[in-house]
Amino acid sequence: MSQRQIVGIILVRNEDVQLHRVIKNILDFCDVLIIADHQSTDTTPQIIQKLVSESPKIQATTISHPRESHELIKKFAGTDRWIFGVDGDEIYDPVGLSRMRKRIFEGRYDDSWMILANVLNCDRIDPNSNIASGWLAPPCRSITKLYNFAHIRSWNGDTPERLHGGYIEFQPTRNADARFNLHEQESWDDSPLRCLHACFTPRSHLDGSRTIIRENIMDIHAASLLARLHRWWKMLRGLPLESAWKKSRYRRGPRVTVDVAPFFS
Repeated sequence: MSQRQIVGIILVRNEDVQLHRVIKNILDFCDVLIIADHQSTDTTPQIIQKLVSESPKIQATTISHPRESHELIKKFAGTDRWIFGVDGDEIYDPVGLSRMRKRIFEGRYDDSWMILANVLNCDRIDPNSNIASGWLAPPCRSITKLYNFAHIRSWNGDTPERLHGGYIEFQPTRNADARFNLHEQESWDDSPLRCLHACFTPRSHLDGSRTIIRENIMDIHAASLLARLHRWWKMLRGLPLESAWKKSRYRRGPRVTVDVAPFFS
């Protein structure tokens, strides 16, 4: 089997508010970092270009459809690679990631197909005072995508974006049930894999002062017929499309405020 690596894959579109921090915080965790820019029109391409010039780990490409992002990583199926899927609004704790990398290379999670992380779904992030506020997973749904590609033979079919949809062929004795729910076993303060999910804050300077809660893949593919008709109605009228999925699943439990100094050190 090939040498173990962690391969990051970031799918972005107009993410210039947090993107520099997002990439910097995960760079040491990854052996290779692939950035797929879906035709950004803000300063995202300039941020990516600068970071590429600073690190030989980063591979950047421009794509015309999100499904092309999966083509960039499906070749790793059957190899000793952990694939780390990140969005432009996901800020990880780099101190924790150094501990998580050590665990992965020690083989602690070799029997796991997927690891789910601790997440704070943020409506406020203030690096100056080192605090962030929002809703924790659990009880919210974890959004982290960290997959052990040694468990699978292939991941093909209809994949609307990387690490979503399609058909996964598992290795003998392996299956999709092997999920390690780290977010249910370790607290936010102790977890080595924790993320500030800036889903309720602006992601691009083009958004202005208004926060548009962007749709995600689940808004399109898991919506009811009524919700799809309402979405179509809004599109016809040129109204902004906002995520009902995020509002219903990422605002559960009490709203909390936490210390985030390690994320911005």
